[in-house]
Amino acid sequence: MEHQVAVYRKEHFNAAHRLYNPSLSAAENDATFGKCAYPNYHGHNYELIVKITGEPDPLTGYVVDMKWISDLVQQQVVERFDHRNLNLDTAEFTSLNPTAENIAIVIYDLLRPHIASQHDLQIRLYETPRNFVEYPA
Repeated sequence: MEHQVAVYRKEHFNAAHRLYNPSLSAAENDATFGKCAYPNYHGHNYELIVKITGEPDPLTGYVVDMKWISDLVQQQVVERFDHRNLNLDTAEFTSLNPTAENIAIVIYDLLRPHIASQHDLQIRLYETPRNFVEYPA
């Protein structure tokens, strides 16, 4: 591990969701999630940054090809979540509250099997320009 380099690919998708826990009362959901618990959902323009770290390949000079990362994210994330209601339209969130934290973990789990084991993966997901999460931290 002589020359570790991090490469980043930025993508985006738009999706609606509702933060809600069915084991809580309506009042508890409102107190916990505020406006995000409104029953008719709300949406975000998510910005996704995929970070892959590893050594550049001696033949190509790439850690990974950026076009390949973009294609992978389009296939595994954007096609699955873009312009969807995460609660209603996706298998991943039928019983998982679609918080930014959980969305980042799901995206990581969707991408990780496709990335070589010698490369590290990190997901940064912006729900708003001021609110973002990273996984793993």
